[in-house]
Amino acid sequence: MNTPHLTAALNLAYRGVPVLPLRAGKVPFGNCPACRDNSCGGRPNMKTPGPCTCSRPCHGWAAATVNSAVVNSPDWATAWRQAEAVAFCPGEAGVTVVDLDHADAITWARRTLPTTRTVATTRGEHWIYRGAMQSANAVRPGVDIKSTMSYARWLGPGTGTMTLLPDAVRALIVKKPSPVRPVTAPVPAGGGECRHRSPAYLERGIAMAEQRITEAASAVHATVYRTFLAVLSAHGRCGCLTDAHAARLFTAAQTKGESPRHCADAWTNARTALGM
Repeated sequence: MNTPHLTAALNLAYRGVPVLPLRAGKVPFGNCPACRDNSCGGRPNMKTPGPCTCSRPCHGWAAATVNSAVVNSPDWATAWRQAEAVAFCPGEAGVTVVDLDHADAITWARRTLPTTRTVATTRGEHWIYRGAMQSANAVRPGVDIKSTMSYARWLGPGTGTMTLLPDAVRALIVKKPSPVRPVTAPVPAGGGECRHRSPAYLERGIAMAEQRITEAASAVHATVYRTFLAVLSAHGRCGCLTDAHAARLFTAAQTKGESPRHCADAWTNARTALGM
């Protein structure tokens, strides 16, 4: 039997809007046991092959799909029975949601941004523009940007005509690079000196890892994880890998659209996989 949320999701998927269920607290369903802590490497989305073959909606925004057969599959049935809302991936739908969380944020938007389609939320409004961009939270008080690699609750079609994503919204995420979480690599008993690799070898390895991430045309999340895994496997135990090296890798990943949180999670998962 279809639940109201499943019915709404199927209607959206039919219209080409990638959807996923949200559980209590209006958050995505967590990883299943096989994908716990993204140890499977994550999944780019439900439309292209990825390192994870799990068919459940357990990878947050990356599970969003327009495939009605997947949405209505037995693997998703339990999630829909427990769901409290429907979400969609704005970037995959070709739009950007400016999430205005309170009255002051709405006032700022009305003074600053071009009018566009508006959807009422519990505490504020969603302003929806045509065009995708990098997502970012807290770009100013009470304002989040939800587009690529993100999700937003579906609260109805809204009112007004959707207009083109303005430069004023894109400019909101232009800021200094996000800080990289410090990384402490285990140091061997020999004082930390690498006995089998030269400094030049490490430098080449980091440069090649940066290049691999930068040149990724798809499956960026999986590529970042696999690259982190390779770097840590080669250099993570000898004590030569520094915060500066990690920062270079994180910067390359964030330039491709990965969030600081995704970078930190991928790094942690890679270390865990290697028993570090």
